Amino acid sequence: MKRSARLPRGSICAGRTVFNPCRIFVMTKRFLATAAFVLLSSTVSATDIGTTFETACPFGDCAAGISLSYLGEFVIPTGHMENGVEFGGISGLDFDAATGHYIAISDDRSERGPARFYELDVDLDASGLKGVSVVKQVTLKEKNGEPFAARSVDPESIRLGEDGIYWGSEGDGKALLAPFVRVASPDGSFVREFKLPEGFAPTADKSTGIRDNLAFEDLAIAPSGDVFVGVEAALYQDGPKSSLTSGSLSRIVRYDGATGEPKAEYVYPVSPIPQAATKADGGNDNGMSEILALDDHRLLAVERSYAQGFGNNIKIMMMDLTDATDVSAIVSLAKNDQRVVPVRKSQVLDLRAIGLVPDNIEAMSLGKAKDGTDVLILGSDNNFSTSQKTQFYAFKVLSRPQQ
Repeated sequence: MKRSARLPRGSICAGRTVFNPCRIFVMTKRFLATAAFVLLSSTVSATDIGTTFETACPFGDCAAGISLSYLGEFVIPTGHMENGVEFGGISGLDFDAATGHYIAISDDRSERGPARFYELDVDLDASGLKGVSVVKQVTLKEKNGEPFAARSVDPESIRLGEDGIYWGSEGDGKALLAPFVRVASPDGSFVREFKLPEGFAPTADKSTGIRDNLAFEDLAIAPSGDVFVGVEAALYQDGPKSSLTSGSLSRIVRYDGATGEPKAEYVYPVSPIPQAATKADGGNDNGMSEILALDDHRLLAVERSYAQGFGNNIKIMMMDLTDATDVSAIVSLAKNDQRVVPVRKSQVLDLRAIGLVPDNIEAMSLGKAKDGTDVLILGSDNNFSTSQKTQFYAFKVLSRPQQ
């Protein structure tokens, strides 16, 4: 569980890509959106509405350029109740074009209430993010039609697919509960389950499989219908999790969305932890907490790190799967003598570097604002902690990769 602390505001500054040089432009337009009260009041951000961030050529590929304009922040403090159940734990988000609303999954392990997702109305247009309100709450069901028992599931991701709502459970390494991806109907009922590839199920001796709390965090659906599922950090057989001096090799599984059968696996190189804990004996980490498909081979990824006494670092990366090695037949990346080409990745946004104070960002969606503006929305998991908050950031999408 990642926890966050409130930090001093930073200043707006230029970013950089990770592997290849690329121009970053920062343009400021002085405009403050009117504060709104939907659920609870919005906060004032250190970054001005209209500030634009452009990464012209990720990986040196100018066809992959992306440009975003900041539209503001909205916060729902911990403790807000909906239908008698505490709201929070937002770990996945997706846009429903049919309703103009968003669906958001809670990572409550059926402890505060039944495992569930929400339908959210996001009050957002080109002038800024004004509020977020809950339209309805839907209980996720087990295969037998009943709500999940306490601690039998850990919902972490959600997307709208061709035949229903695709969602993932991280599993539980300590309890030896395997992660899964399932499809649910709009009322939360079970429809079908994807096949778990070999090597992902947890093991008692930790020789193979997922690490506890570092498993199925990420879910994306490509325009082709292929589904991508990523682990937050390396499987035990693939090497260590990130440290201050080394990164971690996370696997991304590519599924045939129609059949639920795995098609390929790729390596995403999670970066080393960017910040040491400032508290004595404090912990720190870094992992991939969400992915989002831009097309059939380019995705955005959230690298979310935490350092005790310091707080969260949130970086948005773009990855390109073109020419990446399919490692599905490689049992262990740590004990492998074959040539492996990981996905290419390039940083497109560093939330701290642009003056924001991010919490525990685990949700990311493209969508539409009320006026039809193309937007990118980020959401945080407050861990139901009074020292954290459910936080939403919105950006206008000025341009995005071209095929």
